[in-house]
Amino acid sequence: MPEKKPQKKKPWCKPRHKVITFLLRGAFHLYSRLVYGVHIEKCRDRRQFLVLMNHQTAFDQFFVGIAFPRPIYYVASEDLFSKGWLSKLIRWLVEPIPIKKSTSDSHAVRLCRKVALEGGSIALFPEGNRTYSGYTEYIKPSLAQLVRFLRLPVAILNLEGGYGVHPRWSDVVRRGHCRVRVTRILEVEEYQAISEGELAELLTRELYVDDTAIPAEYHHKKAAEYLERVMYYCPDCGLSTWESYGDTATCLSCGRKLRYRPDLRLEGVNAAFPYATMAEWYRAQNDFMNALDLTPYTQTPAYTDNVQFFEVILYKNKKTLDKDATLRLFGDRYTVETATETFTFRFEDITAVSVLGKNKLDFYTGDKVYQIKGCKRFNAVKYMHFYFRYTHILKGDPHDEFLGL
Repeated sequence: MPEKKPQKKKPWCKPRHKVITFLLRGAFHLYSRLVYGVHIEKCRDRRQFLVLMNHQTAFDQFFVGIAFPRPIYYVASEDLFSKGWLSKLIRWLVEPIPIKKSTSDSHAVRLCRKVALEGGSIALFPEGNRTYSGYTEYIKPSLAQLVRFLRLPVAILNLEGGYGVHPRWSDVVRRGHCRVRVTRILEVEEYQAISEGELAELLTRELYVDDTAIPAEYHHKKAAEYLERVMYYCPDCGLSTWESYGDTATCLSCGRKLRYRPDLRLEGVNAAFPYATMAEWYRAQNDFMNALDLTPYTQTPAYTDNVQFFEVILYKNKKTLDKDATLRLFGDRYTVETATETFTFRFEDITAVSVLGKNKLDFYTGDKVYQIKGCKRFNAVKYMHFYFRYTHILKGDPHDEFLGL
């Protein structure tokens, strides 16, 4: 019986990607300018790059594709690959590199290496999340290891004003301007000559942007709407719930009211507000959570929300478990009550928690991935923060300040 010939591995980088990039770039550039008011400084260097960019808007990947002349292979979260036929179409068009969010994904690293060896340029948002606060979020030091492993020149791409134009927590794009530009190119010889720690510090410094420090204005009559998707802390009440309309938000516990101004400043309406920007308020919220005693919430839930409950079939689709479930947040667990049963997910059994999009919650437990989707005002951030606070305490490191973003 004749031996079967070993199958050739299919290339990741395909000729059609150049054609698709050429055909779509102009349309996306026009849309970006009209909707986001973005000015993109194009990189004329046609070499292969590892592109690193701070993450501010849902359109950032298109900004990258416009800025560089070659097709870009984006590292994207697994949620993009769990949308059935749409995921198949995206894969055919641009073949993004899948990565499991909030986990160490060695398979994604190997795929990046494959693309690099085939001559493809790779784009990565090192924060792993769009900023909720306006400043560049935490970047893992292990980024330096990936850079060294891929051995590609690194293009640092900064987006400034993207948060001002379209904050992650908002549904509306404001009238204003933002800018995308390559601020630095690191040659392989340059970063190989310094230590891994020095490289990690360099990348973190070069990628840092704080939109709240930029003197600009962004106008919309619904400027504050849905900031409760990220903020749950009141300086008077501690854990609380906010509700926003127009350009104002109100704490439902004490009635404190604030206004979100076009210059990204916060001002008190019925009392002075102690934080001048969302960035300051967000940092204060993190400080509050990092000092929070979770014990009182192990018996009584801190929050209860009506949600949709899904099981994610990785890289395929999502299975609806209940469209009208009750989610409860305890100090050591989540519970999800459906029409037929109650699921209990203890934090020590969960291996990863992440927030996707504006306010979806994903968590991994065992060999399963679950997704929670709430109403428009649902705050997924607090559910993630509770999990990280608990795990830090459980590991005997209560002073670890990283809360997942």
